Amino acid sequence: MRALLTIAASLALGVAGTALAQDPEYGQPSQYSEPVDTYSQDELVDAVSDFFGVTAEAAASVLERVFSDLGRPVGYVAGEEVAGAVGVGLRYGEGYLTMKNGVREKVYWRGPSIGFDTGGNASRVFVLVYNLDDPDRLFQRYPGVEGSAYLIAGMGVNYQRADDVTLAPIRSGVGLRAGANVGYLAYSRRRAWLPF
Repeated sequence: MRALLTIAASLALGVAGTALAQDPEYGQPSQYSEPVDTYSQDELVDAVSDFFGVTAEAAASVLERVFSDLGRPVGYVAGEEVAGAVGVGLRYGEGYLTMKNGVREKVYWRGPSIGFDTGGNASRVFVLVYNLDDPDRLFQRYPGVEGSAYLIAGMGVNYQRADDVTLAPIRSGVGLRAGANVGYLAYSRRRAWLPF
């Protein structure tokens, strides 16, 4: 079982890393869509620092890495979630999608995970959204690999991608959780309790 999880995690990280490195249009509008407005790093430093209640310097250090990897996002989802795991985990959250063009809409997410992961946490989540020319495209499953260590309070980022839409959730939470897992999150317009 351990060998299977290790192989799955390695493959997922390798595929995600290769796709990110080889996609020159990453974080930019699709060639088939009209150009869309994007958020600047300065705009999001203010939004992230206000949302998490951290200094602008702390927000800037987290955003600098994401902007370096992915560029300027077209929107973000700000919300809260709860998660727990003992090998197999579950995550549930809700928030609002806010696009640079003014679209705002309620969003729910949920998903299972499996891995070497134990504990529970409650988090505030600020998800940067890339390459989303139509808000309807947000509502699908996003696979991802996550390593997390929530020790009283912490902040971390992971990337999720499906059909050229990329999400970069930034989490800051309270609780005690450590480990690594593979899984997915399904985003929807309605709350659902079944994680699959």
